[in-house]
Amino acid sequence: MLFLKEHKEVALHIACGDITEVEIKDGRLKLVAHDNTMLSLLEAGKREIERALSWQGLDLVVDIQEKKKEPSKVEQDLKKLNKLFGGKVKIKK
Repeated sequence: MLFLKEHKEVALHIACGDITEVEIKDGRLKLVAHDNTMLSLLEAGKREIERALSWQGLDLVVDIQEKKKEPSKVEQDLKKLNKLFGGKVKIKK
């Protein structure tokens, strides 16, 4: 991360500091982004992240993934209701 900061990649440096889900497996570094902003920053800076890893002597391919969002309780209930009533449930806002 210091490499990114020293090379004036401040936004990418901050985004990497917010990553909480990381896995290294089979020569790949998997980074999980929790929102679209982080996902965009990481994807745009993927080459810089790989350069930073290389600077540390690590030969890893960076794999950036978006965290899959679990359906909310309301969405789960609506799915059940639609199944029970043959898809005829209408939601009024």
